[in-house]
Amino acid sequence: MQLDIKGKCALVTGASGGLGAAIAMELASEGAELTINSRSEDNLNETADVIETATGNRPNIIAADLSDKKGLKSVVELIKAGKFDILVSNTGGPPPGPFTEHDEDAFARANDLLLRSAVEMTRAALDGMIEREFGRFIYVTSVAVLQPVDSLILSNTYRSGLTAFCKTISNNYAKHGLTANTVCPGYTATERLSSLADNLAESGGTTKAKIMENFAASTAAGRVGEPEELAALVAFLASERASYITGCSIPVDGGANRSLL
Repeated sequence: MQLDIKGKCALVTGASGGLGAAIAMELASEGAELTINSRSEDNLNETADVIETATGNRPNIIAADLSDKKGLKSVVELIKAGKFDILVSNTGGPPPGPFTEHDEDAFARANDLLLRSAVEMTRAALDGMIEREFGRFIYVTSVAVLQPVDSLILSNTYRSGLTAFCKTISNNYAKHGLTANTVCPGYTATERLSSLADNLAESGGTTKAKIMENFAASTAAGRVGEPEELAALVAFLASERASYITGCSIPVDGGANRSLL
């Protein structure tokens, strides 16, 4: 399938590893003019090397912490100065734990990381996309927005807010040739999942291996996902072929979410 991404200008945040790196690899393989972001310049350069070796397409990099006002400002200024057609907002998750373990500052930090960064990057890209009559906003959230996970109250709260934001952007700007969607990864083989398994094993008095088995057993597919499986969906949503798909929250979870809608 020809996705017609070649030459499109794309930004992927949180792209030095895990889901973000897989998404960046997929877009680079389709010929996008790619910029990748994460907090570590060294990690970004390592990822850029891997992508260039695999695809012949070396991404630009911008090292910045999106949860920090100064870091977010540098990314916003980059977006405003460029002509970005595709924005993939992907951030690491905030710490797990019950409500009583998270103070006011923890909620503020989670808001800055998950919601505020996406809002401000969208604001920076919007006018240019409207002018060019093409734009793709893709927000990586979690299946926790469809079926909240008890131990992830920070993620549940702010990723759900981002989902509502995405839907409103979709409703207001589809007429200009823009789409806005969220993709909702389930249990996927990333460092984040490994860290969550460690936390649950420690708090539950069990082993990490048992927790990982439970993750796999909770899916209809009977396994955890691979980052590349989610990345393939993101590349399609970024394409010309997905121009009539907007305002959706699409789970990539091996059938873990059993609801009808």
